[in-house]
Amino acid sequence: MTQHATIDPRVASHILQRLGESGQPPEFGVEWINVGNESYLKVLESEYFERQLKGGASFKLVQGYFGGGKTHFLYCVRDMAWRHGFAVAVVELSPTECPYDDTLKVYSTVARRIAMKSPTDGEGPRYGITDMLRDLVDRRVDEFEEDLRAQGHERPHVEARHQVERWIQRHVARVSCESVSYRKAIVEFALGWLEEDYERVQRLEAWLRGEPIPRAEVRDWGIYEEMSRANGFLMLRSLTQMVKGLGFAGTALLFDEVDRNLSVSAKRSQTIGDNLRQVIDLCGRHQLPNTLFMYAVPPEFMRTVVPDYPALFQRLKTPVPLGVRSPQAVLIDLEKLDLEPAELLTAIGERLIPIFEAARGFKLDAEIQRNNADILARACVQSQFEVNHRRLFVKTMVDFLHAQMVDGEKALGLDSAIDLVLDGNESLNNLVLVSDDEFQDF
Repeated sequence: MTQHATIDPRVASHILQRLGESGQPPEFGVEWINVGNESYLKVLESEYFERQLKGGASFKLVQGYFGGGKTHFLYCVRDMAWRHGFAVAVVELSPTECPYDDTLKVYSTVARRIAMKSPTDGEGPRYGITDMLRDLVDRRVDEFEEDLRAQGHERPHVEARHQVERWIQRHVARVSCESVSYRKAIVEFALGWLEEDYERVQRLEAWLRGEPIPRAEVRDWGIYEEMSRANGFLMLRSLTQMVKGLGFAGTALLFDEVDRNLSVSAKRSQTIGDNLRQVIDLCGRHQLPNTLFMYAVPPEFMRTVVPDYPALFQRLKTPVPLGVRSPQAVLIDLEKLDLEPAELLTAIGERLIPIFEAARGFKLDAEIQRNNADILARACVQSQFEVNHRRLFVKTMVDFLHAQMVDGEKALGLDSAIDLVLDGNESLNNLVLVSDDEFQDF
């Protein structure tokens, strides 16, 4: 963000709550605290969103330790994709909720999590392929009606609905899609919503979300396939094909491996490897049209999982990570950022000061707090905790700013900063123990 931009207090409050409670990245407004990864984002924008993804697809592996910024980075990519008109799904992979070796659960989670950015600042998006369809149909009706009203049409609303119906039947129904049943489900759901046939909408919504529904319940609308693990990836490909056909710029599928323990069975590991290899090949064959597929993992994934599968290893192994000189590289290494650790944390701390002021309606002494951020950053880096210092820093910094507001502002010494970091580390470890599988990195 520019130096003189003003943050909405609602966005600031959301950021402060997420960072202060557990050091998690915010659901929206991540650009206000983002530093250090700009070189990766610039390459992704100039080489992919502005070029490659307009006609093809791409796979990227994001590598970083837990607490090293993977989730934060995916949110940055999500916001960039939204700016370019992409539908985006950020999916947390875990052995219980969404294992990557279960293609039906992967599809179902994507179908529930895919979204466009909310048109209202300070509000989260409306998630799900079916809500995207509802919003699209409503928006097209409004657009047609506005044009017809300007032309002096006698019944603009009725004619607008007729025009949207023709668009669905003549355009959407002819989109190139691998699964005829999937295309029929999209078309019939959109028509059902337009015609206010809510029984049809309810049944097709369950099918599109990958929920168990008897085949007989949807057969009347030309849907003869039943979703299963055998065709989960077919449905995922069909979703990206229909998203493009509906007029969106493309799809960004951003997968985040949140499980700390990668010691899965050999069979599951092989399935995960096979699925990743398949996706990489699909990106090269235009079967995922205008799609960015990102998979975020800890570094041990490349050391302990990938080498066991030569076909996958050959596709992922690269001598250098993504950069200006290697824009085609598959790997994005978040251990190699634009700033050194202490500089990075200091810059984040400086970003937090105006966010805190906007959220709390309280003016801080900028010089005192910038110096405090620098000292706290150095204390965090010197402490060398197992939990990444970035998450620890943001939580400690937010707690510290609240104390400065309540007790009065004062300069922080290095010894006091180390004590704050030690207390913050203990608190953060307790949070990790409470919900390890769901704990996102900053």
